[in-house]
Amino acid sequence: MTIESKDLADAGPGGVQDEPFLLGDREFQSRLIVGTGKYRDNETMVRAIRASGSEMVTVAVRRVELDRSKEESILHQLSPEEFFILPNTAGCYTAEEAVRYARLGRAAGLNEWVKLEVIGDESTLLPDVHATLEAARILVDEGFKVMAYTNEDLVTALRLEDAGCISVMPLASPIGSGLGLVNPYYIREIKSRLEVPVIVDAGVGTASDACATMEQGVDGVLMNTAIAAADHPTTMARAMKLGIQAGRLAYLAGRMPSREIAVPSSPTHGMLD
Repeated sequence: MTIESKDLADAGPGGVQDEPFLLGDREFQSRLIVGTGKYRDNETMVRAIRASGSEMVTVAVRRVELDRSKEESILHQLSPEEFFILPNTAGCYTAEEAVRYARLGRAAGLNEWVKLEVIGDESTLLPDVHATLEAARILVDEGFKVMAYTNEDLVTALRLEDAGCISVMPLASPIGSGLGLVNPYYIREIKSRLEVPVIVDAGVGTASDACATMEQGVDGVLMNTAIAAADHPTTMARAMKLGIQAGRLAYLAGRMPSREIAVPSSPTHGMLD
């Protein structure tokens, strides 16, 4: 049992019971999804992923060796009994490319899940929402369970949900930037309007970013660079795990109202002269 679920289970009278984290037809305990890129070696990657507590791990179909039998392959290091592998279409710049690599991942024996990513601008790595929608519709029709990376635009998020995506994944800030959550209002608005899970993807830089993102009420966070590029990836992975849990608990607890004036924390009536 994770720290988060244990804390909720032990809340007692007046406590808060969290809902299961459901994606498609699967239930996960951890609300943190991690990537496999940019680590200095596979040993560091595996240690960090385990320290994060993540159960779902995403791999770029276009950038990894898909033959599990080869020891240098990332997939060789990740046991399917320990981790649920989420193929992704990172590095694709057209709908056609993304569809092709999603099909390749499934044909290679991964699964029918895919994190759909279609980049529209090479400098900012912002998504091409038109191409993403086009690819999502094709892949959903072919039986894929699509988790779509997109910008923080509500209209696009709604259209991706209508297209049949099992999750919509708006960015916190550009991929690999570490800028944290730039537009919390838009993330909250997307979460309030969608029925499918909302998982924030890209831009988280440290544990406080993860915590602040989860405090918006989203269902989870996906990250890679923040852990892999840290001076000590395993330690950062633990911090991210705790940040995700703290943010979720804070959201469920319901924060106090923000005010621009001071309010005494002790009663003012009945005070001794």
